[in-house]
Amino acid sequence: MALERLQKVLAAAGLGSRRACEVLITQGRVTVDGKVASELGTKVDIETQHVRCDGEPVRPERKVYFLINKPKGYVSTSQDERGRPRVIDLLPMHGERLFTVGRLDADTEGLLIVTNDGDFAQRIAHPRYGVEKTYRALVKGAVNNGAKQDLLAGVWVAGCRCAASWVKVLKRAPHESTVEITIHEGRNREVRRMLAKVGHPVLHLRRVRIGPLEEPALRLGQVRRLTPEEVQALLAASKPSGRTPRGPRGPARKSYRKVER
Repeated sequence: MALERLQKVLAAAGLGSRRACEVLITQGRVTVDGKVASELGTKVDIETQHVRCDGEPVRPERKVYFLINKPKGYVSTSQDERGRPRVIDLLPMHGERLFTVGRLDADTEGLLIVTNDGDFAQRIAHPRYGVEKTYRALVKGAVNNGAKQDLLAGVWVAGCRCAASWVKVLKRAPHESTVEITIHEGRNREVRRMLAKVGHPVLHLRRVRIGPLEEPALRLGQVRRLTPEEVQALLAASKPSGRTPRGPRGPARKSYRKVER
């Protein structure tokens, strides 16, 4: 195994965030091969070296990856002062330190990944890697071509310009429409705010795709493990900004800004 920074090894073993693990190191509570390691730049090989914290052996956690179809009313945070049900409460009991990859607000349903792999979570959730997320929204009013063009061009939300990479109206009626919209940033309540900005407040919202991953057969509240192939496909879909993205269904969608009728 390659050498890694000591605080990263400690965090991967579930001893806290990297910053919290840095405090453990500077307090002299961590030893490597029997010697106190108080320098933050220390690198170790957890497979060949003996790392201890407060005298207890440090062992890396087994990486796990779950896909959840989040029901409405569940929160993505690990703790909630209001006592609302948490996404991680849907998981079978595991010793691993688990957290959601990004968040869905309490009123939004749909696909959400839970893991204990911080590097993976960063690659999938951070906007700079451009992993696209697709949502299906029931909105007020009949969504016309002008609204779609505005979403693609970008609208201002809370001081930031937010643009969809793909928009399709699946159903249009005088009082309600069903819209599929793809984004790659995922700011707080971004899809809801964008649709409200173009005059179509959201009545119901569900995330249906994360990068190449979709699971229409997964019922609300159900959980399953991701396969190694799915994990690798998600990582392959995460590329630093500057790439040329494509629509959510593959190369047939030639233009990133194409508007489907």
